Amino acid sequence: MMDITAIGEILIDLTQDGRNGQGIPQFTANPGGAPANLAVAAARLGARTAFVGRVGRDSFGEQLRDCLLENHVDISGMSTDPVQHTTLAVVSLDDTGERHFSFYRDPSADVNLTEAEIPASLLEETRFLHFGSISLTAEPARSATLFAAKKARQHGALISYDPNYRAALWPDENTAVSRMLEPLPLVDVLKVSEEELPLLAKTDDCAAGTARLAEHGIRLVLVTLGAKGAFYRLGSQTGLVPGVPCRVGDTNGAGDTFFGAALSRLAKLPDLDKLSSEELERILAFANKAASITASRHGAIPAMPTLAEVSGG
Repeated sequence: MMDITAIGEILIDLTQDGRNGQGIPQFTANPGGAPANLAVAAARLGARTAFVGRVGRDSFGEQLRDCLLENHVDISGMSTDPVQHTTLAVVSLDDTGERHFSFYRDPSADVNLTEAEIPASLLEETRFLHFGSISLTAEPARSATLFAAKKARQHGALISYDPNYRAALWPDENTAVSRMLEPLPLVDVLKVSEEELPLLAKTDDCAAGTARLAEHGIRLVLVTLGAKGAFYRLGSQTGLVPGVPCRVGDTNGAGDTFFGAALSRLAKLPDLDKLSSEELERILAFANKAASITASRHGAIPAMPTLAEVSGG
């Protein structure tokens, strides 16, 4: 039984990590992709995780497979595209460590994931089925992802969703919002960033926005607020769990670490409906600390902490 099965994109983040003596930006090829990031983050924190996705028959694809195996993520649901290459994302950083993305993905391997390539056992035997909105941008990955969520839910899994918005991957904002809202009736646990909240809920007020999103039947809504921490709505209960200060290396992967850390704890609960606000706040404090450690380093997966790092000190 898996704690978390993540489905979606896996890619190489060509992440800016400085400049050379002539002032030219330098980039490192880090493994990434939000669902894959989350699977690794949760695995490093003690959860049993699996990843379902597609890579190219190239050196980057091999690098990604090796990375997941090294981090004890089950890859029985990974397939290889014989034609399209592994997706690339160029991640440049501004002076504050904030990210700016450019994608080499039209077409690419992750978009070609089909229903037939998803092992039934992973959908039948997982506590959480997790996905994000990037796999909803194009077919056949979109249909495969929604199929997986519906099928896992039929088998009793909880569904977690991160509608991480990347404008460059959508034809326009209206299309993006429509597609990103579509899965909400399937979702038990939702995480949005403070930038995505007004996009999806038409307000930047956390209490009002999460209430509007919860109307779809979502049990737990989380809003990540960067250094300020995380806001939550658990039924009618709301609260803010303060962030953990750090000196930022780069923020790439911090949100995935936060959500992976939270799900690694939520997956161990026998009944999500019996979760108290006090217990949830302890879980979110743990997740905030894990995200802070990731943000203090460079890269996404390479920056993610172990359970000993988060639990100690």
